[in-house]
Amino acid sequence: MNMDTPPISDEKIASLKTLTTVIYALYAVSLFFGVTAIVAIVLNYIKREDAQGTWLESHFRWQIGTFWWSLLWVIVGAITWIILIGWIVWGVAGIWFIYRIAKGWLNLNDNKPMPVQ
Repeated sequence: MNMDTPPISDEKIASLKTLTTVIYALYAVSLFFGVTAIVAIVLNYIKREDAQGTWLESHFRWQIGTFWWSLLWVIVGAITWIILIGWIVWGVAGIWFIYRIAKGWLNLNDNKPMPVQ
């Protein structure tokens, strides 16, 4: 944190934590309604700067990384679907996605940052 930067208030942290919870929920719901992942990633990018310098910044990085890697694996699965490998790719990607959302949400609940990726 820069010495010129004023400390972030407890209210701001609480607000960011609530937003981060909502974003995890949007990603979780995207397993059933994919469009919520688009809403989540847009929120991640809009509010990412607000989280800079806080322990919540790591959650934003985690969520953004989860989105882009998941999108990549969904595309790879779609390309390889015709030769049946895509089903395996989608299955593994789905389990990985659920793990990432669960781990992030649990760390958020415990007020812990996410590990560096």
